[in-house]
Amino acid sequence: MAKLIIDAMGGDNGSRAVVEAIISYLNKKPDTLFTVVGKKEELEDLKDKVTIIDARDVVPMEAGALEVMRMKESSMYKAIALYKEGGYDGVASCGSTGAFLSLATIILKNIPGIKRSALVAPFPTKIKNKYVIVLDAGASNENSPEEMVQFAIMGRYYYQAVYDKAEPSVYLLSNGVEEHKGSPNGQQAYKLLKEKKLPWFKGNIEARYVCNGDADVVVTDGYTGNIFVKSSEGMAKLVGGMTKSIFKKNLFSRLGYLFVRNGVKEMAEMMDYRSTGGALFLGINGNVMKIHGNADSYCFESGIKCLDKLVQGRVTDKIKEALKNE
Repeated sequence: MAKLIIDAMGGDNGSRAVVEAIISYLNKKPDTLFTVVGKKEELEDLKDKVTIIDARDVVPMEAGALEVMRMKESSMYKAIALYKEGGYDGVASCGSTGAFLSLATIILKNIPGIKRSALVAPFPTKIKNKYVIVLDAGASNENSPEEMVQFAIMGRYYYQAVYDKAEPSVYLLSNGVEEHKGSPNGQQAYKLLKEKKLPWFKGNIEARYVCNGDADVVVTDGYTGNIFVKSSEGMAKLVGGMTKSIFKKNLFSRLGYLFVRNGVKEMAEMMDYRSTGGALFLGINGNVMKIHGNADSYCFESGIKCLDKLVQGRVTDKIKEALKNE
């Protein structure tokens, strides 16, 4: 049974999407205990189902670390502060990524020994039910080679815990598979990983091969990772829209759709970024889930499901334990 704190404010679709997501999730897992922070009048439908904490302020998307730390009456600050007090297993928000990361880092701190946290984004591959994770997906704009090495280590343990694979394969995202390819920091990270003689480090991988099913963990700096994530989401939407247009073109294409609709539906589900909900701040001393800012109820519920899975898999605890032996 998980005890989760949800910041209901700050998303593009307002509190309604959060309310619908929680109601749907409770219908499937009624033993989950939620504390929801937001404007109480917007959370009325959750009355008697969850604990509601009234908060009137919303953290602006452009808020910096100093500003968000002063906003102690905001839903985001209250959610993180409650989690810090203890008794909860995880916290989630679809508000400002930068503000949420700043609060989590300042209030909860990083796992001892971790230089910087990373956003972990899961992607489907051409192998059914097989995922590859990319980190950092945008927690930072730039990262040192040493931080990228830590991302590789954390990503490996994350994959073991969440996807139950004993020896995940780890790659560096690059513009070529050769050892000398990549950004200056990427090249140095490659050298550091190679010097450690880690059997699970498999070298460089190009962006076009990330989702072919060979890689389990792909490491990059936050700027490059964020561009990869958003480009992939945009391409998935484009392909989905083009596919719909093709089958609506004429009577014959509509008839053809009848024969392939199950396959098209399966492909659409695999490519739908909403199915993963968001990304974990890996390296923070706690289970902190950033859900997509434009999340609808389905996407937000997927984020809750992912956070619950991370809690049950004890991902943060396993990373702490593993780092003691590094």
